[in-house]
Amino acid sequence: MTPELMEAGTQALNKHLGLPELGGESGGREAAYGRVVEPGQLDVTHGSILYLDDIEVSFDGFKALNKLSLNISVGEMRCIIGPNGAGKTTMMDVITGKTKPDHGSAYFGSTIDLLAMRENDIAQIGIGRKFQKPTVFEHLSVFENLELALKADRRARASLFFKLSSEQLDRIADMLKLIHLKSQAQRTAGLLSHGQKQWLEIGMLLMQDPKLLLLDEPVAGMTDEETERTAELFLSLEGAHSLVVVEHDMKFIGELTTRGENAAKKKVTVLHEGSVLAEGSLAEVQANDKVVEVYLGR
Repeated sequence: MTPELMEAGTQALNKHLGLPELGGESGGREAAYGRVVEPGQLDVTHGSILYLDDIEVSFDGFKALNKLSLNISVGEMRCIIGPNGAGKTTMMDVITGKTKPDHGSAYFGSTIDLLAMRENDIAQIGIGRKFQKPTVFEHLSVFENLELALKADRRARASLFFKLSSEQLDRIADMLKLIHLKSQAQRTAGLLSHGQKQWLEIGMLLMQDPKLLLLDEPVAGMTDEETERTAELFLSLEGAHSLVVVEHDMKFIGELTTRGENAAKKKVTVLHEGSVLAEGSLAEVQANDKVVEVYLGR
């Protein structure tokens, strides 16, 4: 990440938090860079939580990602759209360590090099991914699914004597309310509707305290009511978490990008043939002739 980008991110974050602008040698970039960061510790001092630069991925000669660059700010909700084959899933695979790119760099914050890490380690540092198809423990209750998702020592001896604390019980209760499943707490997860399973998986991810959530087509197959509730859920997470939402449902994208305190500043990124075709507000990308031609249709 270039110093100029880091400095711009710092200024943007401070403005968002109501802090004075940095300036001069004592309070500017030099002072920010003097901050000591422990190895592996997430550092978002400069405003960015995810930074991809010039990423390239090829499969048997086909370029799934072609010089892809992307910058996600702390607390931002970024919606990403694009036709099938645009590189959306491959991009998520690179971020989560499932696919190693042929070229480029990927950073979580300003210090954590994602390309140097294994898939399971990336999940541990605060990046949660929800796939299109919900993955829950269908033979367990909703409550038990959330309990298993808690960050805790799961070694055999520790599990034998494990007992939920009052704080953990309260946290599960709050999560059940947040994901609209309070009344379904003791129901077997396999009996939930498709939309409810999606909410449960999102709740399981949130139980692990992710700083960044990657959500792949989260409302696919949902009813209109479930889609509306999912939009409300995501909007409630904005700010406390950074979210990257990949979706084809333009009505849902509209709900996410035109509501909330920072609606005027929200960006939509359009991918095409492995790179960014356009980026801006929803209205701007919908009016972009290239986007209309390759994705939205005339």
